[in-house]
Amino acid sequence: MPVVVELFTSQGCSSCPPADALLKELGARDDIIALALHVDYWDYIGWKDRFAQPEFTQRQRGYARAGGWGVIYTPQIVVNGSEDVVGSRPERVRDLLTHHAKRDAQVTIALTRGTDGALRIEARPLGDGGPWDIHIVRYTPGKTVKITKGENRGRTFDYGFIATDWDMAARWSGKAPFIGDVPMVYDQPVVVLVQEPDYGEIVGAARLR
Repeated sequence: MPVVVELFTSQGCSSCPPADALLKELGARDDIIALALHVDYWDYIGWKDRFAQPEFTQRQRGYARAGGWGVIYTPQIVVNGSEDVVGSRPERVRDLLTHHAKRDAQVTIALTRGTDGALRIEARPLGDGGPWDIHIVRYTPGKTVKITKGENRGRTFDYGFIATDWDMAARWSGKAPFIGDVPMVYDQPVVVLVQEPDYGEIVGAARLR
């Protein structure tokens, strides 16, 4: 299973650009699924992050509660929904990725697009487990943004793997294979995650570019 890397970041955070660049590098690898979740709580310092969504801030707070971390911050990387690390510390990030790459998948996922554009999800358990939530994440591969206000004013950045829509498609018992179709109105890249409820561990992941 690919290792899932969620970066909680903000265009208004002066500490985030190195983590944003690292995520772009990691996301180019086939064995990693990288997602940039832009949060909105830095908007007050002068620059409104055009990618930020309150739902992503809520997800970050959910991880903090579930993991007992106490605080949220940027840049924060969460790996496979279970461990966090400061996103601007590349060696620590890579150590964590190496550790998680050794874990066995609990679920296999196959993704295909039908002639009508619908996304077909086929997930199969590899042992006892569940229930699990099936999440669908649409993302934009890359965008260039010139920052004109706030801590990063006057700088231009290339952002990658920007999450744009996040939906929970189903709650799956995990006792039998799951097959479902999700309407898709365009061919935006998509990631499907199988995750333990209440911000638990990600046990399966797949990407369709």
